[in-house]
Amino acid sequence: MSRRSRSAGSTPPPGAARCTITVCRGCCCGSAKIPGLDHAAQLRGLRQALDGVAAVRATDCLDACEQANVIVVQPSPAGRAAGGRPVWLGLVNDLDATADITAWVEGGGPGLADPPDILDLYTFTPSRRIRGRLEG
Repeated sequence: MSRRSRSAGSTPPPGAARCTITVCRGCCCGSAKIPGLDHAAQLRGLRQALDGVAAVRATDCLDACEQANVIVVQPSPAGRAAGGRPVWLGLVNDLDATADITAWVEGGGPGLADPPDILDLYTFTPSRRIRGRLEG
């Protein structure tokens, strides 16, 4: 993850290229296999909180089931130019983690803002084959 900072509270101007948040909702993510989390509310909350800031999309299985629920934060073009790369977050099974992701993306996301330190606990590196499904 990039450790470059961006001024707090700044968001992309309307129409600017934004981060993309991909929320896995395949075979394990978003299912009853992960009890105690309202999966629909998690996705709805991300969409509402990041409306106008980032594109939030749900996708079928990303094949990282052992990490369910998986959320991938892809940098904006500016973040990519600053060295940001997609960040895979697993075991995102509580609303506090979702709020930490939201705050980071509001600050610019990969390449433009430091993520909250707690997100280091959720970060994982999937195999090249799995990454290719999303990034290809």
